[in-house]
Amino acid sequence: MILAAAQFAPVPLDAAANAARMAGLVTEAAERGAGLVVFAELALTGYELDAIAVAPERFAYAADDPVLAPVAAACRTTGTAAVVNCPAPSADGALALTSYVYGPDGTLLTRYDKRHLHGPEKAVFAPGRADGRCTFGGLRIALATCYDTAHPEVWERAAADGCGVLLASTFHDSAERTEGYATAAREHGLHVVLANYLGPGSPGIGCGLSGAWSPETGRLADAGAEAGLVLADVRERITLMSDPAVAAVPVVECGEPLLDVRTAAPELPVSGIRQDAPGTFAHLRAGVLERLLRAQESLPGGLRLQLVEGYRPPALQRRYFEEYADELRAAHPEWPPARIRHAASRYVSPPEIAPHSTGGAVDLLLVTAGGEELHMGSPLNASPEESNGACYTHAPGLTAEARANRRILSTALTGAGLVNYPTEWWHWSYGDRYWSLISGARHSLYGPKELSP
Repeated sequence: MILAAAQFAPVPLDAAANAARMAGLVTEAAERGAGLVVFAELALTGYELDAIAVAPERFAYAADDPVLAPVAAACRTTGTAAVVNCPAPSADGALALTSYVYGPDGTLLTRYDKRHLHGPEKAVFAPGRADGRCTFGGLRIALATCYDTAHPEVWERAAADGCGVLLASTFHDSAERTEGYATAAREHGLHVVLANYLGPGSPGIGCGLSGAWSPETGRLADAGAEAGLVLADVRERITLMSDPAVAAVPVVECGEPLLDVRTAAPELPVSGIRQDAPGTFAHLRAGVLERLLRAQESLPGGLRLQLVEGYRPPALQRRYFEEYADELRAAHPEWPPARIRHAASRYVSPPEIAPHSTGGAVDLLLVTAGGEELHMGSPLNASPEESNGACYTHAPGLTAEARANRRILSTALTGAGLVNYPTEWWHWSYGDRYWSLISGARHSLYGPKELSP
């Protein structure tokens, strides 16, 4: 996934103008392949503490405030997420310094209230009480606001919680204030994406220099001191099926039957690409099938889902995984077993985890009413090597048509409760371990299953 940091000089106390600017930057970032955009501290109002302190009720913006509607609409139109920092009412009636995270459907994914207030902020805002966390596009994300990042425990907890990326909204007035992010990224094994303030505010002059850092290579991108966007590719931080956190999810089998889609739901087209003689490929758990039908009903007129593969017997899953691992071993004989397993899981799930073997996963195409496949940017089942990475759901370099079609597919399926495996735009699941981890469920609903004759 590509993450973007956006920097611009906010118009002091003109939230409507700043929201319009942010909406434009979300659209621009999406056109450049970004899946999420993060903005600087108090970008909605400008960093104007004195004025906010005089009339806090005037500058307390709820997530659904009309002034933020253009940002939410841009997210919804482009299928891009955004992190917007602003004053916001807290649950106890105080004013918080808040980051709202809007998802690709324009709804609120989460909010984070700055925990560590600095200097004059303490007289205006109440501190938050919880760490900022969200999961998006297979990334486990930590949120932080400026002075938060000066506290080592913030970084330590993010790493301990399994986060791969820390998104920081800040107001730094000198290059020296930004130099510590390279060290923090390296010490805590986190990618960092920083959106820093640009231009005058009550503490001084925001210096810009938004950017991104990798724990291995240091600074990846630098926006300099001009308004605009800086992008960073963090696909290597996606949570893969081989992640121990997936295996750690408990399985509480609910006993739902596997249904043959061809007879149980003839209104859902079934492809012949992957068919096998017993017809196992066309089976899904009842709850998954119900959700696919709901998703299909939500598609724009004239479009339908087409099932390519659903249930996969455990023995077949094991064969697929070993065959692909063998290909990787032949291509990279110097790779140790752990790296082979990690790389293989981008494309084929380890057998003991495999969502397909639970009946909870499905590979899908988007087709016209006449059965014509829509352009999705890569063939279904193309490996990362074969597609040069275009198989990733949020791959850079896609055409506008492919991005739009993937957005249609994602909107329908996410709305029905399924989650995507972000290395494969076509793979969606419900009720399996990966779904549980990404959705925050306490346990999976489906374990591996043998299909009875």
